[in-house]
Amino acid sequence: MRTALNVLAAELKRLKASGVKAVTVSDESLGALRRALAKSGGESRPAPATVSAGAASPPPAVRPAAAPRAGDATIPPPPAVHLPAGDKPARWAALRDQVLGDMTCRAHVRAGKQVVFGVGSIDAQIMFVGEAPGAEEEIQGEPFVGPAGQLLTRMIGGMGLQRSDVYIGNIMNWRPEIPGSSGGVQYGNRPPTEQEMAYCLPYLKAQIEVVNPLLLVALGATAAQGLLGFGSFRALGEVRGRWHEFAGKPLMVTYHPSYILRNPTNRSKRLIWEDLLKVMERAALPITEKQRGYFLEK
Repeated sequence: MRTALNVLAAELKRLKASGVKAVTVSDESLGALRRALAKSGGESRPAPATVSAGAASPPPAVRPAAAPRAGDATIPPPPAVHLPAGDKPARWAALRDQVLGDMTCRAHVRAGKQVVFGVGSIDAQIMFVGEAPGAEEEIQGEPFVGPAGQLLTRMIGGMGLQRSDVYIGNIMNWRPEIPGSSGGVQYGNRPPTEQEMAYCLPYLKAQIEVVNPLLLVALGATAAQGLLGFGSFRALGEVRGRWHEFAGKPLMVTYHPSYILRNPTNRSKRLIWEDLLKVMERAALPITEKQRGYFLEK
């Protein structure tokens, strides 16, 4: 029960950081939670039908390191990555083989699932970076293939590009586990810990070195924390829509596509689109008047 509550609290913090103000919870779910609390000896209290992400106490000025989770104790120091000599395809293939064969990554992947490596053009100007694979991604072994990934593909299309024109990766190469999943089936996701992302970060840096994109786009608060540093901001609004730097590359921070899935309004779409317009300008992509007007309120 404690583990489940910790996972729930972490997810609410992530949603709050990404700009979500409230999360709707069904009466059935609240009833199940009350029964679980009563069974474990906790006090059952009435709860509202809507859980506000902003109802918790204000976060401290500097975000503390993420609490240890199952598996953290088994994560060694980040690996040293040595890229071989050769052309881009050879260097990328060698790096991919190293990641897919990494014993730490493999140890955190459940039976029948896959370690996930970046995909796309190794000559891309733009590289999109997420936090970690989800359910669909660990099955297919490719980042951003679920509902959020399909939306990202449409966003890329709105920029006048195809998915194959850009490079897409995650900081994490495995799906962060949720302890206690019965029968080896994991329901839901949790944000990766600082230690988990630190382990995989050298592999992301190596992908950046090989692809050598003109710029990077961080998708969501957790990815931004992983690139800018834990504790570097409290809410995504503090850093999104502005240029930063990571691994010597310009970095634009924007919302994760899942933000639109939860808030499918023109306003939320426009927020992300304004960030992508800045990316297009920096990459010297042509921008039509129609594109400049996407998702403006009528």
